[in-house]
Amino acid sequence: MITHLRSLSLSTFAHVALVFALVQPGGARADKPLVYCSDASPEGFDPALWDTVSTNNVNNQMFQGLVAFKRGTTELVPLLATDWTVSADAKVFTFHLRPGVRFHTTPYFKPTRDLNADDVLFTFGRFIDARHPFNLAFPATFVYPQNLGLAKAIEGMDRIDDHTVRFRLKAPNVTFLSYFAMSFAAINSAEYGAQLLREGRPGEINNYPVGTGPYRFRSYAKDDVVRMDANPDYWGAKQRTSSLIFSIAREPNVRVQKLLADECQVSAPLRDIDLRALEGRAHVVVLKKLGLNISYLSFNMGKSPTNNRDVREALDIAVDRRAIFHTLFPRGDAVEAVSAFPPTIPGFDRTLRNDFDPDRARRLLAQAGYPNGLDLDLWALPVARPTNPNGQLMAQIIQQDWARIGVRAHIKTYEWGEYLKRANRGEHDVYMSGWSGENGDADDFLTPNLSCSANSSGVKFCNKEFDALIDAARSTPDMSRRIELYHRAQQIFKRERPWIPIAHATIYMAIRDDVRGFVMTPNGAVEFEDVYRQ
Repeated sequence: MITHLRSLSLSTFAHVALVFALVQPGGARADKPLVYCSDASPEGFDPALWDTVSTNNVNNQMFQGLVAFKRGTTELVPLLATDWTVSADAKVFTFHLRPGVRFHTTPYFKPTRDLNADDVLFTFGRFIDARHPFNLAFPATFVYPQNLGLAKAIEGMDRIDDHTVRFRLKAPNVTFLSYFAMSFAAINSAEYGAQLLREGRPGEINNYPVGTGPYRFRSYAKDDVVRMDANPDYWGAKQRTSSLIFSIAREPNVRVQKLLADECQVSAPLRDIDLRALEGRAHVVVLKKLGLNISYLSFNMGKSPTNNRDVREALDIAVDRRAIFHTLFPRGDAVEAVSAFPPTIPGFDRTLRNDFDPDRARRLLAQAGYPNGLDLDLWALPVARPTNPNGQLMAQIIQQDWARIGVRAHIKTYEWGEYLKRANRGEHDVYMSGWSGENGDADDFLTPNLSCSANSSGVKFCNKEFDALIDAARSTPDMSRRIELYHRAQQIFKRERPWIPIAHATIYMAIRDDVRGFVMTPNGAVEFEDVYRQ
């Protein structure tokens, strides 16, 4: 998933490397550890607190949800739930849990029982109940659950027995099942939560993770490395990779050089320039997949001048997207973004168009009260993404475009974590962002990013008419009706212009040729279960 806003700092472990030597059964170690070159540090290890690809990629190795997306697709398959039922009105969802699943045994936690319904209720109870005992001890903002409006959507949860849990919704939701496959919905241990409360250390749930996944936490050194070891008690197949390492390298060219030197065997998504550097290289394989993604510029809707619709339209139609694509996407396989989600997703309105009209942009600025132009801050994305491979260069191109209509853009950027926190506080005028969808549904782009539920800080888009349309679409199983509602919602999006949509990108990744079992996903996430070096 994205590049979206967080609100919790990691003061406890921001400057500390955690070192635990977890001994594998019989003392055996893998001959070939698997190293992934990551583009950014994780923001924490409690899955629901964070919502960036770099963070989810780490947590997805250690945590699991009730269901999963079949690797490389948007098809739902069983995971911690063996099966489920959904009521005809899409309001009641019942899950049967997998027996014999153990949470990780670590130096800081030893489970006394298998996964059961209490763990599911503990995990989701934190999302929907502000008075939950753990929330009272450790107040936190659960970004994705909040943006989805889970607290308002869920009427109640029922513990039927140790291995059966039922969710009851206030209104039908045909996309609700897919939520359980998303990173935020990974199941935490209620027993571990109770231990942390007894010890007066609830915040450590974010620093010392305990999941059910194929890998368990070993150590973290900020901006350097995350180390994980194969989980010896894993309910699934024994992992052929006993040591999994995330080597953090912000600079894309550094990741390429580490891959060529076999210092890492899988690298974060590549830029076009990186592909040229890897062409013809021995022992390197480049993988390609059409992504469910978008890059965009997001306006601060809570302050002047970007809270003025005419100003937003002027800034949008002054951007020469052709110049951006010529410079940043020379391979020609990125797609110009027009709406809030890609054209491959059902419900996309193909009548929408982007305009490039600097003369009209100047007239709109004058109409908005800025005949002599204006000043604003433009924040450049500090990390490389497939949909925005060079935020600084994109900012410079847009700065020149805006200068032609009298807008004086001052380019700013910050370290990734600081960038997110400051944007969440609304310090920006315009900032670069992006999103990667997971389930192939329009709602996965619209509700988490553009609904009123996602606007707790007051700096994002909130339009009651738009909200009513996406709520209605989420509630109906009739696809033709959903498409009609999404078309109407996109017309509002295009009229109000909370974003300047930029690009949908094809994702490229590179791996060493001795890596086996790695499969790319549509959202650019990485999964290393059953991945190993030959």
